[in-house]
Amino acid sequence: MARRIKSPTPIYSVKDMLNEQSINKILVPVVNKSSAVVPFHLQIKGMHIFQKAKNKILPMLAEKPQFVETDIPEAHQVALEDIDVSNPFMFRQNKWHSYFKRLRDECPVHFQPNSPFGPFWSVTRFEDIVFVDKHHDLFSAEPAIVIGRTPDGLPGETFIAMDPPKHDVQRQAVQGVVAPKNLKEMETLIRQHVCDILDGLPTGQTIDWVERVSMELTARMLATIFDFPFEDRHKLIEWSDKATNSPEMAGGTGTVDEVFNAALEAAKAFAVLWHEKAARKKAGEELGFDLISLLLSNKDTEDMIKRSMEFIGNLSLLIVGGNDTTRNSITGGVLALNEFPEEFTKLKANPKLIPNMVSEIIRWQTPLAYMRRIAKQDVELNGQTIKKGDKVVMWYVSGNRDERKIEQPDAFIIDRKNARNHLSFGFGIHRCMGNRLAEMQLRVLWEELLVRFDGIDVVGEPEYVQSNFVKGYAKMMVTLTAKDSSQ
Repeated sequence: MARRIKSPTPIYSVKDMLNEQSINKILVPVVNKSSAVVPFHLQIKGMHIFQKAKNKILPMLAEKPQFVETDIPEAHQVALEDIDVSNPFMFRQNKWHSYFKRLRDECPVHFQPNSPFGPFWSVTRFEDIVFVDKHHDLFSAEPAIVIGRTPDGLPGETFIAMDPPKHDVQRQAVQGVVAPKNLKEMETLIRQHVCDILDGLPTGQTIDWVERVSMELTARMLATIFDFPFEDRHKLIEWSDKATNSPEMAGGTGTVDEVFNAALEAAKAFAVLWHEKAARKKAGEELGFDLISLLLSNKDTEDMIKRSMEFIGNLSLLIVGGNDTTRNSITGGVLALNEFPEEFTKLKANPKLIPNMVSEIIRWQTPLAYMRRIAKQDVELNGQTIKKGDKVVMWYVSGNRDERKIEQPDAFIIDRKNARNHLSFGFGIHRCMGNRLAEMQLRVLWEELLVRFDGIDVVGEPEYVQSNFVKGYAKMMVTLTAKDSSQ
Protein backbone atom coordinates (compact mmCIF):
# COMPACT_ATOMS: atom_id res chain seq x y z
CA MET A 1 0.00 0.00 0.00
CA ALA A 2 2.80 2.41 0.88
CA ARG A 3 6.56 2.46 0.78
CA ARG A 4 9.26 4.79 2.03
CA ILE A 5 11.37 6.72 -0.44
CA LYS A 6 14.19 9.15 0.19
CA SER A 7 14.15 12.85 -0.57
CA PRO A 8 14.91 15.79 1.72
CA THR A 9 12.77 18.35 -0.14
CA PRO A 10 10.01 19.88 2.04
CA ILE A 11 7.25 22.04 0.65
CA TYR A 12 6.17 23.33 4.06
CA SER A 13 5.64 27.05 3.54
CA VAL A 14 7.90 29.68 5.10
CA LYS A 15 4.90 31.16 6.88
CA ASP A 16 4.01 27.80 8.44
CA MET A 17 7.61 27.17 9.46
CA LEU A 18 7.82 30.56 11.18
CA ASN A 19 4.52 30.13 12.99
CA GLU A 20 4.75 26.54 14.11
CA GLN A 21 8.43 25.83 14.50
CA SER A 22 10.74 28.85 14.66
CA ILE A 23 8.49 31.00 16.83
CA ASN A 24 7.68 28.14 19.20
CA LYS A 25 11.33 27.20 19.55
CA ILE A 26 12.02 30.74 20.73
CA LEU A 27 8.90 31.33 22.80
CA VAL A 28 8.39 28.05 24.65
CA PRO A 29 11.79 27.88 26.45
CA VAL A 30 11.48 31.55 27.47
CA VAL A 31 8.00 31.04 28.88
CA ASN A 32 8.95 27.83 30.67
CA LYS A 33 11.98 29.46 32.30
CA SER A 34 9.79 32.28 33.58
CA SER A 35 7.30 29.87 35.13
CA ALA A 36 9.09 29.59 38.43
CA VAL A 37 8.90 33.32 39.17
CA VAL A 38 6.00 34.72 37.13
CA PRO A 39 2.36 33.90 38.04
CA PHE A 40 0.73 31.76 35.42
CA HIS A 41 -1.96 34.24 34.38
CA LEU A 42 0.67 36.95 33.90
CA GLN A 43 2.51 34.64 31.55
CA ILE A 44 -0.65 34.40 29.43
CA LYS A 45 -0.86 38.20 29.37
CA GLY A 46 2.79 38.33 28.40
CA MET A 47 2.23 35.93 25.53
CA HIS A 48 -0.64 38.08 24.29
CA ILE A 49 1.62 41.14 24.30
CA PHE A 50 4.33 39.13 22.55
CA GLN A 51 1.85 38.11 19.85
CA LYS A 52 0.83 41.69 19.17
CA ALA A 53 4.44 42.85 19.03
CA LYS A 54 5.42 40.00 16.73
CA ASN A 55 2.63 40.87 14.33
CA LYS A 56 3.88 44.45 14.13
CA ILE A 57 7.44 43.33 13.44
CA LEU A 58 6.44 40.49 11.09
CA PRO A 59 3.11 41.57 9.59
CA MET A 60 3.06 38.55 7.23
CA LEU A 61 2.41 36.42 10.31
CA ALA A 62 -0.61 38.51 11.33
CA GLU A 63 -2.58 37.39 8.29
CA LYS A 64 -5.48 35.11 9.15
CA PRO A 65 -7.86 33.19 6.92
CA GLN A 66 -11.01 35.11 6.09
CA PHE A 67 -14.16 33.05 5.74
CA VAL A 68 -17.26 34.38 4.05
CA GLU A 69 -20.06 31.86 3.77
CA THR A 70 -21.41 30.97 0.34
CA ASP A 71 -23.52 28.02 -0.74
CA ILE A 72 -21.45 24.88 -1.20
CA PRO A 73 -22.10 23.30 -4.62
CA GLU A 74 -22.39 19.56 -5.14
CA ALA A 75 -19.06 17.81 -5.57
CA HIS A 76 -19.59 16.91 -9.23
CA GLN A 77 -19.76 20.61 -10.06
CA VAL A 78 -16.20 21.23 -8.85
CA ALA A 79 -13.01 20.28 -10.69
CA LEU A 80 -11.15 17.53 -8.83
CA GLU A 81 -8.02 19.64 -8.39
CA ASP A 82 -10.09 22.48 -6.89
CA ILE A 83 -11.75 20.43 -4.16
CA ASP A 84 -10.87 21.86 -0.76
CA VAL A 85 -12.38 19.83 2.06
CA SER A 86 -10.88 22.20 4.63
CA ASN A 87 -13.72 24.64 3.92
CA PRO A 88 -15.54 24.88 7.28
CA PHE A 89 -18.85 25.73 5.58
CA MET A 90 -18.84 22.27 4.02
CA PHE A 91 -19.58 20.90 7.48
CA ARG A 92 -21.74 23.80 8.63
CA GLN A 93 -24.00 23.23 5.59
CA ASN A 94 -23.77 19.43 5.91
CA LYS A 95 -22.49 19.11 2.33
CA TRP A 96 -19.41 17.04 3.06
CA HIS A 97 -20.68 13.58 2.01
CA SER A 98 -20.40 13.90 -1.77
CA TYR A 99 -16.99 15.57 -1.64
CA PHE A 100 -15.36 12.82 0.39
CA LYS A 101 -17.04 10.10 -1.68
CA ARG A 102 -15.64 11.66 -4.82
CA LEU A 103 -12.14 11.82 -3.33
CA ARG A 104 -12.34 8.22 -2.13
CA ASP A 105 -13.42 7.08 -5.59
CA GLU A 106 -11.24 9.27 -7.81
CA CYS A 107 -8.27 10.52 -5.79
CA PRO A 108 -8.00 8.92 -2.33
CA VAL A 109 -4.72 10.73 -1.60
CA HIS A 110 -5.51 14.25 -2.81
CA PHE A 111 -3.29 17.34 -2.82
CA GLN A 112 -4.76 20.80 -2.29
CA PRO A 113 -2.04 23.45 -2.81
CA ASN A 114 -4.07 26.62 -2.22
CA SER A 115 -6.24 26.27 0.88
CA PRO A 116 -6.53 29.10 3.43
CA PHE A 117 -4.51 26.83 5.74
CA GLY A 118 -1.69 26.22 3.28
CA PRO A 119 -1.04 23.15 1.12
CA PHE A 120 -2.08 19.75 2.45
CA TRP A 121 -2.78 16.16 1.46
CA SER A 122 -6.16 14.55 2.18
CA VAL A 123 -6.13 10.84 2.99
CA THR A 124 -9.71 9.62 2.67
CA ARG A 125 -9.84 5.79 2.53
CA PHE A 126 -10.04 3.65 5.65
CA GLU A 127 -6.93 1.51 5.12
CA ASP A 128 -4.74 4.44 4.07
CA ILE A 129 -5.78 6.37 7.18
CA VAL A 130 -4.89 3.42 9.40
CA PHE A 131 -1.47 3.22 7.72
CA VAL A 132 -0.71 6.88 8.39
CA ASP A 133 -2.07 6.77 11.94
CA LYS A 134 -0.04 3.71 12.92
CA HIS A 135 3.25 4.86 11.39
CA HIS A 136 4.43 7.58 13.75
CA ASP A 137 7.92 6.81 12.48
CA LEU A 138 6.90 8.24 9.09
CA PHE A 139 4.33 10.86 10.10
CA SER A 140 4.86 13.24 13.00
CA ALA A 141 2.08 14.58 15.21
CA GLU A 142 4.18 17.65 15.98
CA PRO A 143 3.62 20.56 16.16
CA ALA A 144 -0.21 20.44 15.91
CA ILE A 145 -3.11 18.13 15.08
CA VAL A 146 -5.35 20.71 13.39
CA ILE A 147 -5.14 21.60 9.73
CA GLY A 148 -4.18 25.18 10.50
CA ARG A 149 -1.97 26.56 13.23
CA THR A 150 -2.23 27.54 16.87
CA PRO A 151 -3.20 31.21 17.31
CA ASP A 152 -0.08 33.33 17.16
CA GLY A 153 1.57 33.84 20.51
CA LEU A 154 -0.24 31.03 22.30
CA PRO A 155 1.50 27.77 21.43
CA GLY A 156 0.50 24.89 23.63
CA GLU A 157 2.41 21.65 24.04
CA THR A 158 0.07 18.66 24.20
CA PHE A 159 0.94 14.99 24.25
CA ILE A 160 -1.45 14.28 21.38
CA ALA A 161 0.79 16.58 19.32
CA MET A 162 4.03 14.99 20.51
CA ASP A 163 6.10 12.09 19.25
CA PRO A 164 7.71 9.43 21.42
CA PRO A 165 9.32 9.37 23.89
CA LYS A 166 7.82 12.56 25.36
CA HIS A 167 4.33 11.59 24.21
CA ASP A 168 4.50 8.26 26.03
CA VAL A 169 5.64 9.78 29.33
CA GLN A 170 2.92 12.42 29.50
CA ARG A 171 0.12 10.17 28.31
CA GLN A 172 1.04 7.53 30.86
CA ALA A 173 0.84 10.10 33.65
CA VAL A 174 -2.89 10.70 33.10
CA GLN A 175 -3.91 7.27 31.79
CA GLY A 176 -5.01 6.20 35.26
CA VAL A 177 -8.07 8.44 35.24
CA VAL A 178 -9.68 6.06 32.75
CA ALA A 179 -8.31 2.84 34.24
CA PRO A 180 -10.94 0.06 34.52
CA LYS A 181 -11.26 0.37 38.31
CA ASN A 182 -11.78 4.12 38.11
CA LEU A 183 -14.30 3.76 35.28
CA LYS A 184 -16.32 1.30 37.33
CA GLU A 185 -16.54 3.80 40.18
CA MET A 186 -17.43 6.58 37.74
CA GLU A 187 -20.38 4.67 36.29
CA THR A 188 -22.48 5.16 39.41
CA LEU A 189 -21.80 8.88 39.37
CA ILE A 190 -22.50 9.14 35.65
CA ARG A 191 -25.84 7.42 36.12
CA GLN A 192 -26.79 9.80 38.92
CA HIS A 193 -26.03 12.79 36.70
CA VAL A 194 -27.89 11.29 33.74
CA CYS A 195 -30.98 10.57 35.82
CA ASP A 196 -30.95 14.05 37.34
CA ILE A 197 -30.72 15.69 33.90
CA LEU A 198 -33.35 13.50 32.24
CA ASP A 199 -35.80 13.78 35.12
CA GLY A 200 -35.74 17.55 34.67
CA LEU A 201 -36.72 17.47 30.99
CA PRO A 202 -40.28 18.38 30.01
CA THR A 203 -42.34 16.20 27.68
CA GLY A 204 -44.53 17.57 24.92
CA GLN A 205 -42.45 20.76 24.67
CA THR A 206 -39.70 21.71 22.25
CA ILE A 207 -36.27 21.98 23.88
CA ASP A 208 -32.68 22.35 22.69
CA TRP A 209 -31.14 18.90 23.16
CA VAL A 210 -27.61 20.29 22.76
CA GLU A 211 -28.00 22.73 25.63
CA ARG A 212 -30.23 20.72 27.97
CA VAL A 213 -28.60 17.30 27.65
CA SER A 214 -25.39 17.10 25.60
CA MET A 215 -23.64 20.12 27.07
CA GLU A 216 -24.96 19.65 30.59
CA LEU A 217 -23.91 16.01 30.90
CA THR A 218 -20.51 16.75 29.38
CA ALA A 219 -19.93 19.68 31.75
CA ARG A 220 -20.76 17.53 34.76
CA MET A 221 -18.39 14.78 33.70
CA LEU A 222 -15.54 17.17 32.95
CA ALA A 223 -15.96 18.70 36.40
CA THR A 224 -15.77 15.21 37.90
CA ILE A 225 -12.69 14.20 35.93
CA PHE A 226 -10.82 17.37 36.90
CA ASP A 227 -12.32 17.63 40.41
CA PHE A 228 -13.31 21.11 39.27
CA PRO A 229 -15.80 23.24 41.27
CA PHE A 230 -19.18 21.88 40.22
CA GLU A 231 -20.91 25.26 40.26
CA ASP A 232 -18.41 26.51 37.66
CA ARG A 233 -18.65 23.45 35.40
CA HIS A 234 -19.99 25.34 32.39
CA LYS A 235 -16.77 27.35 32.22
CA LEU A 236 -15.05 24.16 31.06
CA ILE A 237 -17.39 23.98 28.07
CA GLU A 238 -16.89 27.67 27.32
CA TRP A 239 -13.09 27.37 27.44
CA SER A 240 -13.14 24.27 25.26
CA ASP A 241 -15.33 25.91 22.63
CA LYS A 242 -13.10 28.97 22.45
CA ALA A 243 -9.92 26.89 22.31
CA THR A 244 -11.04 25.25 19.05
CA ASN A 245 -12.88 28.16 17.45
CA SER A 246 -10.16 30.34 15.96
CA PRO A 247 -10.19 30.84 12.17
CA GLU A 248 -6.51 30.02 11.70
CA MET A 249 -6.86 26.62 13.40
CA ALA A 250 -9.98 25.15 11.83
CA GLY A 251 -12.03 27.88 10.21
CA GLY A 252 -13.97 28.94 13.27
CA THR A 253 -15.52 32.28 14.18
CA GLY A 254 -13.51 33.19 17.29
CA THR A 255 -11.02 35.99 17.79
CA VAL A 256 -7.50 36.05 19.20
CA ASP A 257 -8.70 38.05 22.21
CA GLU A 258 -11.36 35.42 22.97
CA VAL A 259 -8.75 32.65 22.85
CA PHE A 260 -6.38 34.54 25.15
CA ASN A 261 -9.11 35.55 27.60
CA ALA A 262 -10.27 31.93 27.84
CA ALA A 263 -6.68 30.78 28.34
CA LEU A 264 -6.21 33.41 31.03
CA GLU A 265 -9.31 32.33 32.95
CA ALA A 266 -8.42 28.66 32.64
CA ALA A 267 -4.83 29.33 33.73
CA LYS A 268 -5.98 31.12 36.88
CA ALA A 269 -8.52 28.45 37.80
CA PHE A 270 -6.28 25.46 37.22
CA ALA A 271 -3.26 27.05 38.88
CA VAL A 272 -5.35 27.51 42.03
CA LEU A 273 -6.56 23.91 41.81
CA TRP A 274 -3.02 22.63 41.24
CA HIS A 275 -1.54 24.51 44.20
CA GLU A 276 -4.36 23.40 46.51
CA LYS A 277 -3.74 19.77 45.65
CA ALA A 278 0.03 20.21 45.82
CA ALA A 279 -0.34 21.56 49.37
CA ARG A 280 -2.46 18.57 50.32
CA LYS A 281 0.14 16.23 48.86
CA LYS A 282 2.91 17.99 50.80
CA ALA A 283 0.86 17.63 53.99
CA GLY A 284 0.75 13.87 53.43
CA GLU A 285 -2.86 13.60 52.31
CA GLU A 286 -3.75 10.90 49.81
CA LEU A 287 -4.78 12.37 46.47
CA GLY A 288 -7.64 11.08 44.36
CA PHE A 289 -7.83 9.87 40.76
CA ASP A 290 -8.74 13.15 39.11
CA LEU A 291 -6.42 14.40 36.37
CA ILE A 292 -4.66 17.07 38.42
CA SER A 293 -3.95 14.60 41.22
CA LEU A 294 -2.60 12.06 38.76
CA LEU A 295 -0.24 14.60 37.23
CA LEU A 296 0.96 15.60 40.70
CA SER A 297 1.46 11.95 41.66
CA ASN A 298 3.73 11.14 38.71
CA LYS A 299 7.42 12.01 38.99
CA ASP A 300 7.60 12.99 35.33
CA THR A 301 4.75 15.49 35.56
CA GLU A 302 4.67 16.58 39.22
CA ASP A 303 6.33 19.88 38.26
CA MET A 304 4.37 20.44 35.04
CA ILE A 305 3.04 23.76 36.28
CA LYS A 306 6.61 25.04 35.94
CA ARG A 307 6.41 24.19 32.23
CA SER A 308 3.54 26.45 31.32
CA MET A 309 3.18 25.43 27.69
CA GLU A 310 2.79 21.77 28.64
CA PHE A 311 0.47 22.61 31.50
CA ILE A 312 -2.03 24.74 29.60
CA GLY A 313 -1.64 22.64 26.44
CA ASN A 314 -2.39 19.31 28.06
CA LEU A 315 -5.25 20.64 30.16
CA SER A 316 -6.77 22.16 27.01
CA LEU A 317 -6.36 18.86 25.21
CA LEU A 318 -8.10 16.90 27.96
CA ILE A 319 -10.93 19.41 28.22
CA VAL A 320 -11.51 19.51 24.46
CA GLY A 321 -11.21 15.73 24.20
CA GLY A 322 -13.81 15.25 26.91
CA ASN A 323 -16.11 17.95 25.55
CA ASP A 324 -16.45 17.79 21.79
CA THR A 325 -16.34 14.05 21.27
CA THR A 326 -18.90 12.90 23.82
CA ARG A 327 -21.09 15.97 23.54
CA ASN A 328 -21.55 15.70 19.78
CA SER A 329 -22.02 11.94 19.88
CA ILE A 330 -24.84 12.44 22.40
CA THR A 331 -26.55 14.72 19.89
CA GLY A 332 -25.61 12.67 16.84
CA GLY A 333 -27.18 9.53 18.25
CA VAL A 334 -30.57 11.19 18.60
CA LEU A 335 -30.33 12.57 15.06
CA ALA A 336 -29.34 9.17 13.66
CA LEU A 337 -32.33 7.43 15.23
CA ASN A 338 -34.59 10.11 13.75
CA GLU A 339 -33.14 9.64 10.29
CA PHE A 340 -33.45 5.86 10.66
CA PRO A 341 -36.65 5.42 12.72
CA GLU A 342 -36.76 1.67 12.10
CA GLU A 343 -33.58 1.43 14.18
CA PHE A 344 -35.27 3.19 17.10
CA THR A 345 -38.08 0.65 16.90
CA LYS A 346 -35.50 -2.12 16.90
CA LEU A 347 -33.73 -0.55 19.91
CA LYS A 348 -36.89 -0.22 22.00
CA ALA A 349 -37.71 -3.86 21.28
CA ASN A 350 -34.22 -4.98 22.30
CA PRO A 351 -32.35 -2.61 24.68
CA LYS A 352 -29.48 -5.12 24.85
CA LEU A 353 -28.35 -3.61 21.55
CA ILE A 354 -27.32 -0.39 23.30
CA PRO A 355 -23.56 -1.20 23.64
CA ASN A 356 -23.28 -2.08 19.97
CA MET A 357 -25.35 0.97 19.04
CA VAL A 358 -22.94 3.21 20.96
CA SER A 359 -20.10 2.15 18.67
CA GLU A 360 -22.31 2.74 15.64
CA ILE A 361 -23.18 6.23 16.92
CA ILE A 362 -19.50 7.12 17.29
CA ARG A 363 -18.73 5.84 13.78
CA TRP A 364 -21.74 7.49 12.15
CA GLN A 365 -21.16 10.82 13.91
CA THR A 366 -17.32 10.92 13.84
CA PRO A 367 -17.19 13.87 16.26
CA LEU A 368 -13.68 14.96 15.25
CA ALA A 369 -13.39 15.06 11.47
CA TYR A 370 -9.66 14.47 11.18
CA MET A 371 -6.18 14.47 12.65
CA ARG A 372 -3.20 16.08 10.97
CA ARG A 373 0.37 14.82 10.60
CA ILE A 374 3.63 16.05 9.03
CA ALA A 375 5.60 13.66 6.81
CA LYS A 376 9.04 12.95 8.31
CA GLN A 377 10.36 11.75 4.96
CA ASP A 378 9.04 11.16 1.49
CA VAL A 379 6.39 8.44 1.45
CA GLU A 380 4.52 6.94 -1.47
CA LEU A 381 0.89 6.33 -0.56
CA ASN A 382 -1.74 4.97 -2.94
CA GLY A 383 0.15 6.16 -6.00
CA GLN A 384 1.02 9.63 -4.68
CA THR A 385 4.37 10.86 -3.39
CA ILE A 386 4.01 12.77 -0.15
CA LYS A 387 7.10 14.93 0.36
CA LYS A 388 9.01 15.36 3.57
CA GLY A 389 7.49 18.28 5.49
CA ASP A 390 4.06 18.05 3.83
CA LYS A 391 0.88 18.33 5.88
CA VAL A 392 -1.12 15.09 5.81
CA VAL A 393 -4.73 15.14 6.98
CA MET A 394 -6.37 11.84 7.94
CA TRP A 395 -10.07 12.41 7.34
CA TYR A 396 -11.71 10.05 9.83
CA VAL A 397 -15.10 11.36 8.73
CA SER A 398 -14.39 9.97 5.25
CA GLY A 399 -12.79 6.70 6.30
CA ASN A 400 -15.81 5.91 8.46
CA ARG A 401 -17.95 6.07 5.29
CA ASP A 402 -15.59 4.05 3.08
CA GLU A 403 -17.59 1.45 1.13
CA ARG A 404 -14.42 -0.61 0.67
CA LYS A 405 -14.30 -1.34 4.38
CA ILE A 406 -17.81 -0.78 5.74
CA GLU A 407 -20.97 -2.20 4.21
CA GLN A 408 -23.73 0.41 3.77
CA PRO A 409 -21.56 3.04 5.46
CA ASP A 410 -24.08 5.88 5.22
CA ALA A 411 -26.75 3.82 6.97
CA PHE A 412 -27.15 3.79 10.74
CA ILE A 413 -27.49 0.15 11.80
CA ILE A 414 -27.56 -0.45 15.55
CA ASP A 415 -26.84 -4.19 15.28
CA ARG A 416 -24.05 -3.74 12.73
CA LYS A 417 -21.42 -6.49 12.85
CA ASN A 418 -17.96 -5.33 13.94
CA ALA A 419 -19.36 -1.94 14.87
CA ARG A 420 -16.31 -1.17 17.00
CA ASN A 421 -14.08 -1.29 13.93
CA HIS A 422 -14.24 2.43 13.17
CA LEU A 423 -11.75 5.29 12.94
CA SER A 424 -13.24 7.83 15.35
CA PHE A 425 -10.80 7.00 18.16
CA GLY A 426 -7.77 6.77 15.89
CA PHE A 427 -5.12 4.06 15.85
CA GLY A 428 -1.61 3.53 17.13
CA ILE A 429 0.07 5.44 19.93
CA HIS A 430 -2.34 8.38 19.65
CA ARG A 431 -5.53 6.32 19.95
CA CYS A 432 -8.07 8.20 22.08
CA MET A 433 -7.27 7.72 25.76
CA GLY A 434 -10.86 8.28 26.88
CA ASN A 435 -12.61 5.96 24.44
CA ARG A 436 -13.99 3.66 27.14
CA LEU A 437 -15.25 6.60 29.18
CA ALA A 438 -17.01 8.07 26.15
CA GLU A 439 -18.65 4.73 25.36
CA MET A 440 -19.75 4.31 28.96
CA GLN A 441 -21.36 7.75 29.10
CA LEU A 442 -23.33 7.06 25.92
CA ARG A 443 -24.36 3.60 27.10
CA VAL A 444 -25.64 4.86 30.46
CA LEU A 445 -27.46 7.74 28.79
CA TRP A 446 -29.35 5.46 26.40
CA GLU A 447 -30.16 2.96 29.12
CA GLU A 448 -31.86 5.72 31.09
CA LEU A 449 -33.46 7.36 28.05
CA LEU A 450 -35.27 4.15 27.11
CA VAL A 451 -36.70 3.86 30.62
CA ARG A 452 -38.27 7.32 30.43
CA PHE A 453 -39.10 8.21 26.84
CA ASP A 454 -40.92 6.53 24.01
CA GLY A 455 -39.99 9.17 21.45
CA ILE A 456 -37.29 11.80 20.92
CA ASP A 457 -38.35 13.66 17.79
CA VAL A 458 -36.04 16.15 16.12
CA VAL A 459 -37.86 19.35 15.16
CA GLY A 460 -36.48 21.06 12.05
CA GLU A 461 -32.87 20.88 10.91
CA PRO A 462 -29.99 20.92 13.40
CA GLU A 463 -27.58 23.84 13.40
CA TYR A 464 -23.99 22.73 12.83
CA VAL A 465 -20.88 24.48 14.13
CA GLN A 466 -18.53 26.28 11.77
CA SER A 467 -15.37 24.20 11.88
CA ASN A 468 -13.49 21.73 9.74
CA PHE A 469 -12.22 19.90 12.85
CA VAL A 470 -15.12 19.60 15.30
CA LYS A 471 -18.00 17.90 13.53
CA GLY A 472 -20.60 19.15 15.92
CA TYR A 473 -23.92 20.79 16.65
CA ALA A 474 -24.73 24.30 17.82
CA LYS A 475 -28.43 23.55 18.35
CA MET A 476 -30.91 20.73 17.82
CA MET A 477 -34.53 21.12 18.88
CA VAL A 478 -36.42 18.03 20.00
CA THR A 479 -39.74 17.05 21.52
CA LEU A 480 -39.87 14.23 24.05
CA THR A 481 -42.73 11.75 24.46
CA ALA A 482 -42.98 10.06 27.85
CA LYS A 483 -43.06 6.29 28.02
CA ASP A 484 -46.41 4.80 28.96
CA SER A 485 -46.08 3.92 32.66
CA SER A 486 -48.22 0.84 32.12
CA GLN A 487 -45.64 -0.71 29.78
